[in-house]
Amino acid sequence: MANKSVAGVDFVSGTASRRSFLGTAGTALGAYWSGWSQLLASQKSIPGKAKSVILIFNCGGPSHLDLFDPKPEATDTVRGPFQTIDTVVPGIQVTELIPKLAKRTDKLAIVRTVHHTHGGHNSGMYWSIVGRPYKRDDTLINPGPTDYPSLGTLVGWLAQRDGYSGSVPPYVITPYPHCDSTVYITPGQYGGCLGVKYDPFVLDADPNAANFKVRDLGLDEGMTVERFRERLGLQGQFDSSARPIINQKSGDLEVFRDRAASMVLSGGAARAFDLSQEPAAVRERYGRHQWGQSHLLARRLVEAGVPFITTVNGRSIIWDTHKDNFDRMQKSLVPPMEQAYVALLDDLAERNLLDSTLVLWMGDFGRTPAINKDAGRDHWPQCYSVVLAGGGIRGGQVIGQSDSIGAKPHLRPVTPADIHATVFTALGYDPRAITYQTVDGRPTPLTDGTAIRELL
Repeated sequence: MANKSVAGVDFVSGTASRRSFLGTAGTALGAYWSGWSQLLASQKSIPGKAKSVILIFNCGGPSHLDLFDPKPEATDTVRGPFQTIDTVVPGIQVTELIPKLAKRTDKLAIVRTVHHTHGGHNSGMYWSIVGRPYKRDDTLINPGPTDYPSLGTLVGWLAQRDGYSGSVPPYVITPYPHCDSTVYITPGQYGGCLGVKYDPFVLDADPNAANFKVRDLGLDEGMTVERFRERLGLQGQFDSSARPIINQKSGDLEVFRDRAASMVLSGGAARAFDLSQEPAAVRERYGRHQWGQSHLLARRLVEAGVPFITTVNGRSIIWDTHKDNFDRMQKSLVPPMEQAYVALLDDLAERNLLDSTLVLWMGDFGRTPAINKDAGRDHWPQCYSVVLAGGGIRGGQVIGQSDSIGAKPHLRPVTPADIHATVFTALGYDPRAITYQTVDGRPTPLTDGTAIRELL
């Protein structure tokens, strides 16, 4: 009897090797999933208005009750000392700590019912920026190669997939990464399962410093572009003639080297990060502090075409107000945050960039309704506020309603994943149709959330 083959399996006299069949079937299934995920990855949803995203992230968890979700009818053990004020939008109230933002609520969409269940800072930040829970609720954790990618990581991945060729990497974090105590760095904000190619460019410097300059973005004195290219070519010849080292670290080194060479040769990166080009009045408007100059840098990066910029308000968990919550918020935390936030919104609007730039304000979680014995508030992921503006987002509205003390969602609960789905949709991507592969090869959608249609 002549041999017959189906999907690469030989059948002789009607028999076949079970191991051969299963192996081939697994290969075929893997190819099917790979082809299917590539097909999905090529699809986009309806055209989005947003071209860039600026994430203002407040590490440590700002109190929602003392900013965007006041409870004037609650007892003073919950309400705290701050008064509630009206805003420019009838029916929307905030606290007296943010009077300038109160005048701009027509641009803001305040989501008051965001919630998750991780109370540790790093795991809470992970859930907020990744949209999925970490494998354990903990602060003493660090990034790893199996992490799910964050919102910024995925936007950078999508940009590179779609042919992004800017002089600055598509995902930038300024001034420092999300972290707890600078020892434990929040997982998810790097390439994770997508690989180091999709790591962000982390400034890791204070843009308000008198001598601020991003290192190694230009050629040394006396070095010409031609000579630099020749050296790169010579290095390539050495690499090709040497015995190759096949491991993950050698591949990562090549990625970083190529990125560094590209940034140096273009010259565009050095210009984008050069805050000395800004008039003194503009720098003062944003605030001559780390937060203000980071927000100004974010605006410059938007102008340079960078798709996703995170500006972290404070190194480490500065918003962790277990003690003296009200005094710290009033004197040191809210003033620079509000100044920088307002300047960014106004500046983007004046430059006709706000419609194409989605500005997202969030933290790891909120703070407890109950005020503790140290005049502080503790961690509270069960209900907190996130604010969106620009990028096609409909401002002048509140989404969701928390209960009478801001302890849990009462109407329209929202997850971090829903926030992410909204951002992806505003950028023009279908968050469920586009997939990426985790380390075990599973196709995974950008997010499991559902876009908040009232915002779009």
